[in-house]
Amino acid sequence: MSANTLKRIELEIPIAHDQELEAAKVAEQLAEEMQLGPDCVAEVKLAVVEGIINAFEHSGSQIPKVRVEFAVHDEELEVVVQDFGQGFDPSARPAVRPLQKRGYGRLLMESLMDEVTYFTGPQGTRLVMKKRRPKCA
Repeated sequence: MSANTLKRIELEIPIAHDQELEAAKVAEQLAEEMQLGPDCVAEVKLAVVEGIINAFEHSGSQIPKVRVEFAVHDEELEVVVQDFGQGFDPSARPAVRPLQKRGYGRLLMESLMDEVTYFTGPQGTRLVMKKRRPKCA
């Protein structure tokens, strides 16, 4: 994380239908405050929703919540999605097949954000996504 954090917001979201939308609202507000522009605001919101839904659906967590942290830095918005599941091998890339309707989440997040990193282990996965200001404004 950058040394100069201007604002930080932490949420705990229950694993339940449409709860990811609450985090998307926070992402939208922060991205607008950073004046990232409407396209980048939409990209951040979609990446946040996708990251949280992936945690909901794939973590295998016995703890029915996901932690989301937002940090506004001078030149970037950082979003961390933490689940408490079983972890996964981030080097294993999902197979993408023609006409497949699902399974594009990682590719989508990587295309929408400037940086996407996974820290994962048996206690859960920490997804760190960053959107930098110069590329968006």
